[in-house]
Amino acid sequence: MDNCFATPAVQQPIQFGADLVLHSATKFIDGQGRVLGGVVVGKKELIKEMYLFIRNTGPSMSPFNAWVLSKSLETLYVRMDRHAENALSLARALQDHPQISRVKYPYLESHPQYAVAKKQMSNGGGIVTFELKGGVESGRKFLDALQILSMTNNLGDSRSIASHPASTTHSKLSEAERQEVGITPGLIRISVGLEHIDDILADIRQALDQC
Repeated sequence: MDNCFATPAVQQPIQFGADLVLHSATKFIDGQGRVLGGVVVGKKELIKEMYLFIRNTGPSMSPFNAWVLSKSLETLYVRMDRHAENALSLARALQDHPQISRVKYPYLESHPQYAVAKKQMSNGGGIVTFELKGGVESGRKFLDALQILSMTNNLGDSRSIASHPASTTHSKLSEAERQEVGITPGLIRISVGLEHIDDILADIRQALDQC
């Protein structure tokens, strides 16, 4: 189970039967875009299968990166609460925007797996996606108009980050391949940061006005 978006602070898949859980610690676990790292947790006999490969091929992180990530864990629960609080406020505020056809966030009642999210997660996490009615061109205009939000392919930073997968991370795929993985032409992904929600909303709204 890839638990990168939720982190252990929001969801613990092993409690629901997962054998191995993966985290890109580069994201929310670090929380400030400082280091690269990853985590695999699970049953001892399964971890043992990977141990020699990891030790011999080099993906083990440096002592400094490990120290940075261990310090980040001290604030993980506090940060994830704020990420989720901002994300839910953003998702609710955008539901009726005229430029947006749909908003997806696990803790919105409109989400198809809302009941599952409420059962398994302590909050909805920090990722909000929405679909712009104008497709790819609107997605590009939206990113160009942002003034506060960052534009990178990362997520889970203390800063809010916006991405338009159809023209960036998934642009080399065919339209059919993008559709297969849920990447629609106007899809925008927001990794909602720790800024004041009013500032996040103001920047997104003014960018939407220019789509």
